[in-house]
Amino acid sequence: MRVDGDTGIIPLRAMTAGEILDAAVALLRERALPLLSLSLVLATSEQILLSRLREGAELAPPLYYWQLSTAKLDWVPVVATGLATEAFIIAVLGALAGAAAGPALLGHRLRNRDLFKRARPLPALMIAALLSALTFGAALAGFIGVIFVYGLAGMATAVLAVDRTANPFTAIGRAVGRATRGGMRGVFLRLLGYLVWLVIRLALGSGWIFAADMFTSVAGWDWWLAWAVPIAWTLANTVAYAALGCLDAVLLLEIRIRTEGLDISVNRARSLGRDTAAALVVRR
Repeated sequence: MRVDGDTGIIPLRAMTAGEILDAAVALLRERALPLLSLSLVLATSEQILLSRLREGAELAPPLYYWQLSTAKLDWVPVVATGLATEAFIIAVLGALAGAAAGPALLGHRLRNRDLFKRARPLPALMIAALLSALTFGAALAGFIGVIFVYGLAGMATAVLAVDRTANPFTAIGRAVGRATRGGMRGVFLRLLGYLVWLVIRLALGSGWIFAADMFTSVAGWDWWLAWAVPIAWTLANTVAYAALGCLDAVLLLEIRIRTEGLDISVNRARSLGRDTAAALVVRR
């Protein structure tokens, strides 16, 4: 349902870095049920996979699972897999957040169950799988490349959902172009958002782990720590992944407002009584 004249929760103007982060959290709050539900399923699956890999590599430090050693590099493929799964999950959630971001910008009402169709799940999964594979390869090659993959192409699924691009490859190309405008501003803001939520994840995850470790030292229930560690990171990652997906969607809209005049197109459509949602679609 469309309600013309309503003000959306995402400002229809250029924003500062702090305002972009705030708008992403506001979008997450508005669509908490679908975003957090999907994020919880994906984050749980990730921890099940990584727990088995860590057990096979005999990695069990208390904070974040790997031991840095120059003599033994068994942790490298485990960490590479973790980064690849992160890229996949954030990309999937970016598509869902992108489906929600347009209505949130325009002040339109959209039912939660309609978001999944608007997210274009099949091409979004293709992009997510490709980004995951690129991230895994970059991690194995020395980790530096992960920064470029995440910063340059990570908004591709949000582009797919918002711009309604013809195919996944167009979405990836357009995401790279948007991220590099204005002196790589989009790249830096994506990395900033990731670092902000990494700090929050470390605080949430390690806090639960330290508490569980104290409990086991008193009661002697060592088995509890083995469960507390993946549960703690699952809960922390659930929120962080959903927030990062929302950040991609909000950042995309802000870049389009700043560099493409999206706000002008939307206001013109409103003044002419046309469907403002059509202004979001990029037909070229």
